[in-house]
Amino acid sequence: VFESEEEALKAILAKEIAKGEVIVIRYEGPKGGPGMREMLAPTSAIAGIGMDKEVSLITDGRFSGGTRGAAIGHISPEAAEGGPIAVVRDGDIIDIDIPAKRLQLLLKQRQIRERLKGWRSPEPKIKSGYMHRYAQMVSSASTGAVFRER
Repeated sequence: VFESEEEALKAILAKEIAKGEVIVIRYEGPKGGPGMREMLAPTSAIAGIGMDKEVSLITDGRFSGGTRGAAIGHISPEAAEGGPIAVVRDGDIIDIDIPAKRLQLLLKQRQIRERLKGWRSPEPKIKSGYMHRYAQMVSSASTGAVFRER
């Protein structure tokens, strides 16, 4: 589980990822990025080390058309909004069933609720200017990542 694209990329390039693992990159969505950063570098690195058929990647960020392998983006609600991706921990089991269009964190709802109670939103990455305002006002990726009414 990685808190940014940069953290994940460093681990991928250091070959710290094992076959069968799910790489989780969070805080890269519309609010957390801010701006819903594209995760091309991590997916390219995964392919570059020959693991694109061996690992999956999920993120609240986005992907371009050049992505290979099991890459699932636009997770909503995003981590910065307190979505379940915010409380995934290393070692958690994530079931990905692409034909059934199902992504499931294999924890009891009670466990997820308990983890979310202890979750706190991280400090904004950008503290002034347009991108700071955007991060404060943007809606979820599931609703278009557009400005919300105040």
